[in-house]
Amino acid sequence: MSEGQRLFVGGQWVEPDAGYYPVVDPATEETVGQAPEASVEQVREACAAAREAFGAWSRTSPGERAAVLGRAAEIIRGRLGPYAELARAETGATTGTARAMQVGVAAARFRRYATVEPAEWAIAPQINEAGPMGRAGVMGALAVRQPVGVVTCITSYNNPWANPAGKVAPALAMGNTVVVKPAPQDPLSVYRMAEALEEAGAPAGVVNVVSGRATDVGAAAVASPDVDMVSFTGSTAVGRRIAEVCGRDMRRQLMELGGKGAALVFDDADLTSAVAGIGTTFSFYSGQICTAPTRVLAQRGVYGRLVEQLAAYARRLKIGDPREAGTVVGPLISAEHRARVESYVELGRKEGATVVVGGERPAPERGFYVAPALLADCANDMRVAREEIFGPVVAVVPFDDEDEGVALANDSDYGLVDYVWSGDVARAFRVARQLRAGGVGINTVGRNMEAPFGGFKKSGVGRDVGSYALHAYSEVQAIVWPG
Repeated sequence: MSEGQRLFVGGQWVEPDAGYYPVVDPATEETVGQAPEASVEQVREACAAAREAFGAWSRTSPGERAAVLGRAAEIIRGRLGPYAELARAETGATTGTARAMQVGVAAARFRRYATVEPAEWAIAPQINEAGPMGRAGVMGALAVRQPVGVVTCITSYNNPWANPAGKVAPALAMGNTVVVKPAPQDPLSVYRMAEALEEAGAPAGVVNVVSGRATDVGAAAVASPDVDMVSFTGSTAVGRRIAEVCGRDMRRQLMELGGKGAALVFDDADLTSAVAGIGTTFSFYSGQICTAPTRVLAQRGVYGRLVEQLAAYARRLKIGDPREAGTVVGPLISAEHRARVESYVELGRKEGATVVVGGERPAPERGFYVAPALLADCANDMRVAREEIFGPVVAVVPFDDEDEGVALANDSDYGLVDYVWSGDVARAFRVARQLRAGGVGINTVGRNMEAPFGGFKKSGVGRDVGSYALHAYSEVQAIVWPG
């Protein structure tokens, strides 16, 4: 167990006013370390420090900012082992996932935004006639990307490395300063990220980290008058409350919210590929991921075989200690969340679904485990098919033809990422263009890390990843002059 972690405010590691609380390993239920509980006043101090640092940081050259991000990437990569072990202990992710998809992705994101991109571009000259707005003649124009200002980054518990890095790195690259409020379940990794940025040369106040379990900690980081933008990853319910606060002050916002990804599997699909892709809901972060294909829409000609193969796939997965070789399914983040997931499996049964496999607590006596569950014979109006469960639970709904499949997929409050499996490439693209989702995977659950990421409907507002993140953390300014 590590000693009590201190807050990072204005370039200083400071004692928390509200004391400490234990961070628990969800695989063993043992204490990993002590996280700091910030007071509302300390959150306000962090926001004020970010405001004070903004002027100087925003005036540094893109190359100088890129150098800091590049050094941070190398520091994180150089400490992959210990950082991944901390991430594994905080989240319950398997060792391989913690190394590759958490710390490894974070290092890659800092490296990506250490690449300087043009921040301005010329606009074609326009010939104006004389009028009330000025004299006749040629008008030149330049579009310039300016930093937004101080950005509050509120991050999710399922990936305490890649998710914060996806916010902090592009925000800093564009000249913003940040206040990071990590998820209360696993904040220790985010402090290690701040440590790496401090060592990399980020000036005092450019990066600040404040944590706590109380809702007023996050609320203060959103409502501070020093904050210009809020970047949030989490539930739609919390996102709605943050948006209301931001709306009152016309504060910029980037929202990555919930998902209930539809996976349409047509009769001509490669079932091996479809089962492997859908099966990531059972294994990847134990289904605690908003992009998971949790709602399977199977054409009737393949429905029975797909259910059978998904059940067999779920039964083969090794559940247990994420440190052990071969473990595929680790624990859920907490006892409370495990109870929530279990309640949804029971709800599905009561709604008339067939629990084909899973939903029970497996052998380990300690740890917050749930066996991957497959619910067949579902209807699209069941709560298990409409609400985000955020666990290793897949609901399967049958459909007859293409039009019905598209209609069912779009009949959802969410629209983050959907999927299409079909051997007919023309149909797959035709269907993808009809889906009301921010992203669509065709015969894959993989992602292109330069493609825009974000949701339709209640799955969020805005886009990030790749160059789109640089756009998200900047404002466009037009500069016009007579030619």
